[in-house]
Formats: sequence, structure tokens, C-alpha cells
Amino acid sequence: MMEVAAKRMENIGSDIRGKNFWAALDLEKQGQKVLKLNTGNPAAFGFKTPESVREALIKNLDRALGYSDVRGMIDAREAIFAYHKGKGVENFGMDDIFIGNGVSEIASMIATALFDKGDEILVPSPCYSLWSNEILLSDAVPVYYTCDESNHWNPDIDHIKSLITPKTKAILLINPNNPTGVLYSNEILLEIAEIARQNDMMILSDEIYDRLVFDGLEHTAMAKLAPDLTVLTMNGLSKSHCLCGYRCGWVVVSGPEAVRSEINAAMLKVASIRLGANSIMQTTIPAALADTEYSKSMIMPGGRLYEQRKATCEELDKIDGVSYVKNDGSLYVFPKIEKGVIENDKQFAYDLLMDKHVLIVPGSGFKWPTHDHFRIVMLPEADILRKAVSEIGDFITKTL
Repeated sequence: MMEVAAKRMENIGSDIRGKNFWAALDLEKQGQKVLKLNTGNPAAFGFKTPESVREALIKNLDRALGYSDVRGMIDAREAIFAYHKGKGVENFGMDDIFIGNGVSEIASMIATALFDKGDEILVPSPCYSLWSNEILLSDAVPVYYTCDESNHWNPDIDHIKSLITPKTKAILLINPNNPTGVLYSNEILLEIAEIARQNDMMILSDEIYDRLVFDGLEHTAMAKLAPDLTVLTMNGLSKSHCLCGYRCGWVVVSGPEAVRSEINAAMLKVASIRLGANSIMQTTIPAALADTEYSKSMIMPGGRLYEQRKATCEELDKIDGVSYVKNDGSLYVFPKIEKGVIENDKQFAYDLLMDKHVLIVPGSGFKWPTHDHFRIVMLPEADILRKAVSEIGDFITKTL
């Protein structure tokens, strides 16, 4: 019998929506209530459309009927241009911006346009699985550098240096990070920039959570720190404005003009094939980026994300045998189980689901090598999170 599926699919997958996710759906079909802490989807937990976005949608319904410019609507790109200029990014123009159906599509476009078979891309461990999958789908090779839990989950600079070969083409940063939720220090970012400078590497910087940073900390754009380098900065509205379903993401290419031109030519071919991003989504970008209060309201004391983070951490503190690095931003925390030995963290997560009806993603789902971590999505209301984390703690105490 003919083999139907492409061989490249053998290593493709995501535990965020993997076997345990489907098992959770089966439980729900049986009438069981499951708390799904596997994905950062604010709408599933009652977050509402910002009024600024709602008004933009109503105003632009007819305008969004047709295909847009393949790079993206001009006013949307103007708003993106102004946003990144405001963050100190230089050496880019309007034609260096591509809007996609979420950062997921942007990642696919970048991998298709820029990666050849055998190219090595340095990827953080732990890492959001979108990036490792897209690199594999392009027949390039993800090479995992360690983020150091003992150093606030910052990238291990010495390990990065040890992994560089003549095939290394780019290094990926996720800052604030998913799944750890930490914000990288400027000192670490500058060291990574120097490594890229010395080894003629592109930098891919996923900054989708840059507006969701707590405790008065400020996110620094990688491209601001490295204006002389080729930096592809990804961002969007899925998290900061709770618009996951709108599929709104973009990339800004900055750095030397000659390299930008080559990247743009390749990206334009891919963008043209897919005809253009979702037009109705693009009409909301200027209004959303102008609405800075929506994101701020969630991360200040009393705001939902702030209080949910507080509840999660307070409950984690009560669990004997669990440690964690408090997240600086994003929607996640990545605790470590110090108590007992877990031989299979996917089985651990499955058993937790069956016993407590709480769905988490095990650390191995983020390419973390040891079976002792898991990610919590901090999106349910604070009282729900308190109960869920307590249930996780009870399960750990009972089974390990």
C-alpha cells in the first residue's frame, strides 16, 4: 500500500493539543467538567473584546470584503511601523512589515522563505512548539540551547556558543518566554546579539507578550539593542488584546538594507501565494495598538492577569516538593516537581487529568529534557486557579 503521509510528519506534533487534549474532550463528551489549562486562549475564560476593537470592526465591515495588499493593509502597517519605532527599533521601512494570520502563519512564512534543508536554527529549551515544528517542516534542524532555571530561566550563553556550527543560520528568542513566563535581561540580550554578530546569524525574536509584563518591568525590543543586525521581530494582538480567534500577527524585518531586501523578496513570494491575511482582522490593528489601556488594565494590581498570577503563585507556594520561578509576564508559569521521580511526564499529566479533571502540558511538550516540569496557563478567574493548583498539589502529594 502506498504511504500517504509525508515522512516529515513523523516528528511533528504538539502536546498542547495532543493525546491528553483529546482525552479531555472525551471526558467532556461523557459529561465531565474539565479545566483546560493547556492553551493561552483568553476568550475561553471570559475575556471580552476591547471596545476599541469592537468599534473598528463595525466601522470597517465593508472595507474588509476584498483581498488586501499581500504585505498587509497600509494603515495597519503604518500603525505597526509607529509601534515598533516607539520601542526604539530602527533600520526598517513600511515594506519590511508583513501581516499574517497570527504569528503561527508568520513563522511558517519565515521558515518557508528563509530556511533550506540542513540549516541549523538555535531554539530555546524549553520552547513553544510552534517554532520547533515549523523548523522541522522546512527540513531545517532545530538545535536546542538551554535556558537556565537557576538564572531566572535566562538563556545559557556558554551553551549557545558551544552549539554553533557552519550550518547555524539563526537564533530564536521568545521574550517574554513561553512556557516560563520570564523576561530576559538586557545584558543577556546584548550577549546574544554579540554572538549573532560574530557568527553572521539572523535573530528571530518572538515578542508577542511584550505588553503583558508585570511589576513595573519593561520589555526591551531585541532589534533596538542590535540595530546593525538582521532581526525579525514577531508580534500581534492575540494575547495583549485577547484576540486569538482573529488570527492577528506580524513580522518586522530590521537591519542592513541589503539583507532586508533579500528577505523581503523571498517573503513577498510566500505572501503573494497565500493572497493576503484576513482583512477584517487587519482593520482592527490601528485601533488596538492605540488602545494601550486595555493591556495595562489586566497587568496592574486588581487586574485579572495580575490577580490570577498572584493566586497561582500563592497556591504553588503551599505545595511541598514543588518549586518555580515567578513569571515576569505572559500567561504562564513553569513549575518544577522536586518530590519523587516521574518516568513519563505525559503519563503524569494524563493521570492528573483522569483523577482531578485538570489538563496541563508536561515539560517535555516544550522540548525540556527532564520529566519534572509542567506549564500552568493562568487565565481562569483567581478562585478557580486556586482550586486547580491545590488539586495539582494534592495529586502530587498523593502519587509521588
